[in-house]
Amino acid sequence: MTTRQNSGRRAADWMDGRLGIHTLARTNLRKIFPDHWSFMLGEICLYSFVVIILTGVYLTMFFKPSMAEVVYHGSYAPLNGIRMSEAYASTMNLSFEVRGGLLIRQIHHWAALVFVAAMFVHMMRVFFTGAFRKPREVNWLFGFLLLFLGLMDGFMGYSLPDDLLSGTGIRFVEGVTLAVPLVGTYLQMFLFGGEFPGTDIVPRFFTIHVLLIPGIMLGLLVAHLILVFYHKHTQWAGPGRTEQNVVGMPLMPVYLAKAGGFFFLVFGVIAAMSAVATVNPIWAYGPYRPDQVSTDAQPDWYMGFAEGLIRVMPGWEIGLWGHTLNLGILIPFLAFPLVLAAIAAYPFIESWITRDGREHHLLDRPRNAPVRTAFGAAWISLYLVLLAGGGNDLFATQLHLSLNSITYAVRIGVFVVPVLVFTVTKRWCLGLQRRDRDKVLHGRETGIIQRTPGGEFVELHQPLSPAELHRLTAHEQHTPAELPPRAGLLTRARVRASHAYYGPAGQISRPTAEEYRAIAHTDEH
Repeated sequence: MTTRQNSGRRAADWMDGRLGIHTLARTNLRKIFPDHWSFMLGEICLYSFVVIILTGVYLTMFFKPSMAEVVYHGSYAPLNGIRMSEAYASTMNLSFEVRGGLLIRQIHHWAALVFVAAMFVHMMRVFFTGAFRKPREVNWLFGFLLLFLGLMDGFMGYSLPDDLLSGTGIRFVEGVTLAVPLVGTYLQMFLFGGEFPGTDIVPRFFTIHVLLIPGIMLGLLVAHLILVFYHKHTQWAGPGRTEQNVVGMPLMPVYLAKAGGFFFLVFGVIAAMSAVATVNPIWAYGPYRPDQVSTDAQPDWYMGFAEGLIRVMPGWEIGLWGHTLNLGILIPFLAFPLVLAAIAAYPFIESWITRDGREHHLLDRPRNAPVRTAFGAAWISLYLVLLAGGGNDLFATQLHLSLNSITYAVRIGVFVVPVLVFTVTKRWCLGLQRRDRDKVLHGRETGIIQRTPGGEFVELHQPLSPAELHRLTAHEQHTPAELPPRAGLLTRARVRASHAYYGPAGQISRPTAEEYRAIAHTDEH
């Protein structure tokens, strides 16, 4: 063995003796991960977050978070000689004079949009498949906090250039702040450093955007990944897959190689989008002025439902003890976190209904949890209705419709659409369960017609394979809770919810082995 090899081994032994790297790697690098396309949604979240961090570091080297007034003398001629803030001027210079600056800005913005969209879809995948159940409730909350912080951080980053569009969004924040009872004026003065627009909002948003929220998100992300490793990954039901094992590929080298390739694929797609599709062209809006408002001003899509809450709420006001409460803004301001918190609290509500203390590592097919799936679909429909309300002016101008008619339609839709979507989704899931039951008991239709000795024409059915039979019957079915004597109000509510979830109207009974054998015996004769 050469001297260089001896030195390398001694260095490795020294590091392992103090950090335990070899033992840690030997334990975790062979960890098994299941392989399914839906699990890649979480990877898109991670990789887009990495892209955001990398491009954000580059942008901070050129951006000046200051609201001091300057006169622009840059390469974009239409704005020459215009007074603007240093934040806007530095963003213009970054876009037109820094080599690659506009592309990095575009990548940063598109990566943020992809990040929030991927988190949203990833959480819905976890929700509809029941991957939030014990022992992953805490990890679900980590994911929800990452989504919420991503929404807030995206809004603040969108507001930093101090252009006319983002300034309109900041004006929206000022109105919400002033609507807070009793202390709204004080909060507004503290936040903006004086009367709107003040002098401090951009520096403060910058500090929160690049330091505070990303630091919290990074900690939550690390904790999220640690819990994924600790609890092992969920998997779809199938032959050989149980609650006690994981069937898949080892982390090293197979999964790491695929993950590395997927990272560059995600990065490449975001870069391609940024190169061909313009987002947030601040030079087209101009610098922010409090006496101007951009036409058809819209926030990024993920904050559209918050604006929809404000736009469709009637302008109600009440006076109490000499103070005016602006309910037209206060009620949407309180409803905004409640719309999000409804989905965050759901795992604990379902756990309370089922009283199921077991660990779950096998995923549910959405059709096998009709009420849960219907709740998720209703929540998404509410989100989309409010998103449409946030763009009511665009719908009115582009489709030549009445703005008032659209607003009233959205007001009605907020209460009616989720109920309709819940009902339709639940019935749809129950219909799919009935089809699966018939398929298990009778087999798959072949389209072949055969005449029996008695002259009857019947269609031949092909029996399902054992793997397919296992997939369609592997789900468990809860039994509705029984109402104990002298039950309290809370217990009665839990029992009613249990019957709504798992009673005859909430699920179709799974075919039993006895039913399957009886039908198979009848077919043979």
